Parts: sequence; C-alpha cells; structure tokens
Amino acid sequence: MTIRSLIQEMRSRPHRVVHEAVAASSSTTSPGSEPFRWSELPDELLREILIRVESADGGEWPSRRSVVACAGVCRVWRMIVKEIVAVPEVSSKLTFPISLKQPGPRGSLVQCFIKRNRNTQSYHLYLGLTNSLTDNGKFLLAACKLKRATCTDYIISLRSDDMSRRSNAYLGRVRSNFIGTKFTVFEGNLMPQNRSSKMVKSRSSNLMKVSPRAPSGSYPVAHISYELNVLGSRGPRRMRCIMDTVPMSLMDPRGAASTTPFFRSHSKPIRSNSASSSNSLRDPPLVLSNKTPRWHEQLRCWCLNFHGRVTVASVKNFQLVSVSDRETEQATSERIILQFGKVGKDMFTMDYGYPISAFQAFAICLSSFETRIACE
Repeated sequence: MTIRSLIQEMRSRPHRVVHEAVAASSSTTSPGSEPFRWSELPDELLREILIRVESADGGEWPSRRSVVACAGVCRVWRMIVKEIVAVPEVSSKLTFPISLKQPGPRGSLVQCFIKRNRNTQSYHLYLGLTNSLTDNGKFLLAACKLKRATCTDYIISLRSDDMSRRSNAYLGRVRSNFIGTKFTVFEGNLMPQNRSSKMVKSRSSNLMKVSPRAPSGSYPVAHISYELNVLGSRGPRRMRCIMDTVPMSLMDPRGAASTTPFFRSHSKPIRSNSASSSNSLRDPPLVLSNKTPRWHEQLRCWCLNFHGRVTVASVKNFQLVSVSDRETEQATSERIILQFGKVGKDMFTMDYGYPISAFQAFAICLSSFETRIACE
C-alpha cells in the first residue's frame, strides 16, 4: 500500500477502520516476509514524506486534509506532524482544531466569513479558500443564539449539529446583559450537573475537593462593551474589548504569545479556590477599540477602508485596533487586529490577526449581531 492510497483510505474511513485496513494489507504479504508497519518507518524517511505532504498544493485547504489524516495514523506520525506543522502565528494556516484557539498571523489577516441563518438563529464561521467573497470555504465554528429572560447566550461549538454545553465539541459562550450593551466571553466547559461531578471529602483535611473527572470550570477571556447613546445622536457604534487573557506586552514586536493551548497559562477560572489564583495576569490586558470612521461629504455617510472586503453599509461594520496604538501612533499607522463587515443579506466577512484567535474574533463578532437600541 502506497502513501497516497493510505491517505485516501484515511479520508474516507474512521481512524479505527484505517488501522484495521493497514493491518489487513500488511498481513497479505508473502509468508516468508515479515508484515510491514507504517509506524516502523525510519524517522528521517517518515519526516521527509510528511514534509512533502504538508507542502503539497501550497499547504492550503482542501489538500491540507492529508496532513490531518496523517496525524491520525499512530502516535509516531502524530508527533512528527506536530513538529512539522507551524502555529498560525508563523504559518498563517489553520490545520487542527487547536489552531482556532491560537493567535493569528502577525503580518497578515486570516480571511474568514460568517453565514447567518435567521430561521434557526445560527451562525457558521468559514475559512475563505480564495479571494472571492462567494466561495464555499472551510467550516470552522458554529454558534447558536439562545434568548433568555434576562440575557442572551451564544453557544459556540466545533460542530453545527451539536450545541450542547456538555459535548466535547463545546468551546465556549458569549453572554450579554439585560439591555445588550455588555458581553462576556467564556471559554471552556462548564461544571456539569451529572453524577460524574461529585464532591469528595479529603481524609487529611476537612476541605471538599472536586472529583478529577469533572472540568475545572469556564474561563472569562474577554469583556465587550458598547457605549450608550443617551442623546440619540446618529452615528457609528462605539465598542471596547478588554482581552483578559492577552497581555498588552504581546503588542510589542518582540513579544511572543503563549504556546500553551487555550491561553490557560494566563486564565483564571471563575470557581477557582486554589492558590493558583495568585498567578493572575501581571501585565495589563490588551484593550481593543473600534477605529473611528470618517465622514464622507459626497456620500453623506461614515466610511472605513476595508480594502474591498466589505461591500454593504451597515451599523455592524467595525475595525478593531489596539488602544496603545491609537495613543502612540497616527491613525494611518494603526494595525487592524479584527475587522467585520457585511457583504450580503446574511453574509459577513471576518478578518483577524495576531494576537487574538479565531475563537475570540468569532465571539466578538457575535456580539455585533445583537440589537441594541440604546447604542444606535
């Protein structure tokens, strides 16, 4: 069995079935020869093969599915693939689901788009495969709007058909206040109300400890606020985002984002009773603010330069820049970290870059869909 046929098998079947197929193909060898195993390839040869697979067709989707398939062969293949595939900050490519929680590229923006379904109150995030605004894209994330009596929740999941907060596909949620002017982005699983999460009493002390089988709770990663428009003056919205888990020092060109998944080295759980709460964020958090649009006298409207990525005027359109950049640099040199705009009735573009992740960018854009009469 060749490497090409193995990759095709892995694309069409689950990983367990693939392993059985590889074992069956190796058992059909001649009686005098030993069965061949793909996991026993020399490391130098295997690395060279995987490097060529990773760089095929420029390393873009949909051919990048081969890289994901190779990572599911065995542990040896998976470790080598993890060494070869660079993080989005360096490669500007989204390969594995963990890439959605890692910072975007420094020198460019990852071009995505969001499709809204008004009937089901759902939102789907896709990765743009071409420069066209009409391509199908690669599915990344899905969100579902849940309207409650006192707030609104947006559940974010890796799967469009599974929005349960007890599912492994659950990534986080966005919760608004009663009037829809303040939002909190939570990341991670919530404490489940099932039998697996039980309190265990320690014999050495009278403290109650949570069973290790239960998740440690959800993590607030961002706070989004929209300025109230008390006087009712017409104009663009004014928003402000405080990224609790992203320090301001990352905006330094020499700064480096955390390489640990989910930024949990800087996160603080809501229900944490341990001494680890003292390891809070020392540096001030990154603060993002929307770029002030300019009034166009001939068009008689507020305008922002989206470089062709936005084609429909809407109050939801915005560009976020760092507050430190606005205070120290001129408006022409502001580096856009996130931009969101309308291109159709239910189609929106979302472009993000370092130091925020695709999950954080998607959560911020979801807050823009909420209707706020007091802010407009």
